Amino acid sequence: MNREGIFEDLGIRDYKETWDYQEELFQNLMAVKLKNRTLAPDEYVKQVNRLLFVEHPHVYTLGRNGSDKNLLVNHIQLQARDASFYRIDRGGDITYHGPGQIVGYPLLDLEEFGLTLKDYIECIEEVIIRSLREYGIEAVRMKGATGVWLDGQGQGQTRKICAIGVKASRHITMHGFAFNINTDLDYFNHINPCGYTDKGVTSLAKELGKKQDFEKAKIVVMKNFEEVFGINWKS
Repeated sequence: MNREGIFEDLGIRDYKETWDYQEELFQNLMAVKLKNRTLAPDEYVKQVNRLLFVEHPHVYTLGRNGSDKNLLVNHIQLQARDASFYRIDRGGDITYHGPGQIVGYPLLDLEEFGLTLKDYIECIEEVIIRSLREYGIEAVRMKGATGVWLDGQGQGQTRKICAIGVKASRHITMHGFAFNINTDLDYFNHINPCGYTDKGVTSLAKELGKKQDFEKAKIVVMKNFEEVFGINWKS
């Protein structure tokens, strides 16, 4: 079982540029996997699993099964907000990415980790739940609603703090999660986040009442990702 991986912090990077980079890594991982099927076990080429962290400039993305109606502004209004829009090939509906948000893109061969796609999504949720616990926040999963939620059991206003939308082919993943740290939540007012009209959106800064150390938050999430997936980072 391949439990090694490479972690890359890309800093602030354009969405399309990052999507293209993901696609390149995804295709490379796929090519190695397919090649290994033709080789004897002692000739296998080592697969390179990765986790990318990135902050994007303001952008809205719509998943392959999402509805255009969940984008509540037109393209001229998007330009006025200095935001872009992309239809992409992940699951899920519409979401927003922007500064102050940890966007994580795991590129993993789930067969090497012994995970189904459902297991994988639950593991990502667990990473964020554990990370929030380190800040004294108890988060939950919601049945039928992928992501990480606060007050998801009806005890208060249900609000999402981390969205998840992935793609997997031959058990290899791309796209991933968006964890709101110091995110400008006003940008969510221009969409029905993840297709919901009856649930809110929040951030770590909003819940704790002050701006958070973004670099520290990335370390917390990376550490919990390592623990949940049992992966060892290498340079």
